[in-house]
Amino acid sequence: MAGTVVQGGFRRTWEVEVLRAQPLIAPARRYTYPREVAGEEEAMARGALELMVRPELGGSFLATCSLGFKDPTMPTGVWASPNPDELCAVAGGYAYIVDTTAPERVAQIPLRPVAAVRPLETEGLLLFAGFTNLVAWAADGLRWTTERLSWEGLTLGEVRGGRLLGTGWEMLSDKELPFSVDLRTGAHEGGGYLR
Repeated sequence: MAGTVVQGGFRRTWEVEVLRAQPLIAPARRYTYPREVAGEEEAMARGALELMVRPELGGSFLATCSLGFKDPTMPTGVWASPNPDELCAVAGGYAYIVDTTAPERVAQIPLRPVAAVRPLETEGLLLFAGFTNLVAWAADGLRWTTERLSWEGLTLGEVRGGRLLGTGWEMLSDKELPFSVDLRTGAHEGGGYLR
């Protein structure tokens, strides 16, 4: 697709085109995410990421993904997912996992906002970082959510020996403290959030 970059190296059974606006003639199948959720009534007023999705099987559809935040530092884009039929759309820090074979099935990653997305192909995970914790998505769905790793702000480092290394801010000392997360379970050691 011209101009559309899908991030992450997972295999996929779909193609996508990021549109500047909704097409004048929309396809028969159109989906808006998130679905009506209490507290999100004004999400569409912030804008949306418009995607024309072309699955390998089934017809094309328009996906309108509401922006979480207008802040340009919040991620926006399309990522391949560990499940080849799923597409991950991130719009202003709101992340949606769309089943391209049945677009009415969508999951929204429970971080508001998602501050970073990192594909971990070797581990079979799509990793989402918020300001205080991490969420991992696998081919079969939500794999784990970490406990809080920071008072506010995470820095993700390298993956070594099945563990993600990083730092989280600790408020009392005003320091970044190291943590490591087991990528199989989401259990962690260290971090900047002390109870």
